[in-house]
Amino acid sequence: MGGQYFMEVRSIGLLAEVLFVEHKKFAENYRLYARSHFIKAIELGVILTLYASFGSASGNTLVYILLTISSWFLVLSWILAPFIFNPSGLDWLKNFNDFEDFLNWIWFQGGISVKSEQSWEKWWEEETDHHLRMTGLWGSILEIILDLRFFFFQYAIVYRLHIAGQSRSILVYLLSWACILLAFVALMTVAYFRDKYSAKKHIRYRLIQAIVVSGTVAAIVLLLQFTNFQFVDTFTGLLAFLPTGWGIVSIALVFRPFLRRSEMVWKTVVTVARLYDILFGVIVMAPVAVLSWLPGLQEMQTRILFNDAFSRGLHISQIITGKKAHAV
Repeated sequence: MGGQYFMEVRSIGLLAEVLFVEHKKFAENYRLYARSHFIKAIELGVILTLYASFGSASGNTLVYILLTISSWFLVLSWILAPFIFNPSGLDWLKNFNDFEDFLNWIWFQGGISVKSEQSWEKWWEEETDHHLRMTGLWGSILEIILDLRFFFFQYAIVYRLHIAGQSRSILVYLLSWACILLAFVALMTVAYFRDKYSAKKHIRYRLIQAIVVSGTVAAIVLLLQFTNFQFVDTFTGLLAFLPTGWGIVSIALVFRPFLRRSEMVWKTVVTVARLYDILFGVIVMAPVAVLSWLPGLQEMQTRILFNDAFSRGLHISQIITGKKAHAV
């Protein structure tokens, strides 16, 4: 995992050129490119998915492909580039081990002396601290305005749910916010009991988790039974509520100095942000895992990355072989 690869190329003058190539772990790539590449790619991918489902070109596949192929290429480039140009980035076993290391990094609690390379929470705090220090008052106001764009997803989608019954009432939008509020209350409850019982009385903590999950399943069953709610609304609703949740987290970071006064509220924000980074990691790893599973791509990647070294080694071996044959 994350070891170094060694390649030696002999020159004609019998001097050795040594090339060291290091495989970057998934967690390290995520720390480097999460905010600059991955999140932007996921946001653009969600927009393209919504356009495919509800846009004017949703009924014509050819038109949709022609209109969005360049945008999808940009999404895939942002996601895959750090791994395609990473030695052994398409190795299935290494990606499996790297993702396991990524999850360990995400869930590692750590302490005061922990580095960002060891703990997600430390890395996240450093990222937000640096951002707050570099942003003034007007920058914070502008950031809040920009983060409001995530709420447009919810406003546009909730009226297309079957449970809305083609209603255009503002009550539908307000009820959707009630669902988000219930989700945050559930997360705050789980976070509270985790801190209180997970260390010694973990059975009670598991019981609270079971109650929350059972309540969610029961609510979905009741909605299916007594309303126009359809199961597909669950996935459509995720496209509406997940961007809203990320927008809330982004705005909460602007008010971090005030929210930290309430330990429970801030822990809830941290918990939600952690879950989002896990989700982002899964989304990023999915296409990488698919490419790693396909046969022949790893060898092709290695050949492309080190084509110059391979070519020089091949030419030199031919020259040396020719000289030896001529001498004989």
